[in-house]
Amino acid sequence: MANPPFEIALIAGLGNVGAKYEHTRHNMGVDLLMRLCDRYNISLNPESRFFGLVGRGQIEKHDVRLVFPTTYMNESGRAVGALCNFYRIAPEQVLVLHDEMDLPPGALKLRFGGGLAGHNGLKSICASLGSSQNFWRLRIGIGKAPADVISFVLNRPDPHDRSLLDEALDGALDGITTAFKSGAERGIAAVNGFKPASFKKE
Repeated sequence: MANPPFEIALIAGLGNVGAKYEHTRHNMGVDLLMRLCDRYNISLNPESRFFGLVGRGQIEKHDVRLVFPTTYMNESGRAVGALCNFYRIAPEQVLVLHDEMDLPPGALKLRFGGGLAGHNGLKSICASLGSSQNFWRLRIGIGKAPADVISFVLNRPDPHDRSLLDEALDGALDGITTAFKSGAERGIAAVNGFKPASFKKE
């Protein structure tokens, strides 16, 4: 199936709420969202009717809404569904930023549709969109859990992985900019072709 145009109207950055979860592996999606807000000078403010911190701004001359669901990860769909219903945003106009254990730290993947990989945030969003998996997602690799998955994702990366992730978040930010400027295929190539500098040396 060919990718639809990159006509994103809503970007959701997934994570859990509270200081103890800040910059943990499971919060890579919201970490990227905040960098996007910084680059494009977009403010997020609490909106209870949308179950999250919501902002609106311009990304490369495209009008976009951004949301950090504050319902905790496994109910992220409440925010996404409420915004999509209110503003009549179609699933293919949604981009979800999230962590991904099936990719090593520092790796990125932008794709349209596909499976949910057991990710509770994605499952919730899929359910909120009428069981549609036809939304964009940008996956930020965090690596495989050694044993206890919950402990792994809810803890902060070690300094080596943190360095890789910081590079990846900057690469993802540039890739999103490319997608808005030049379309889906160039954005996909920019994101999926990214490798941290330390990867290139190995």
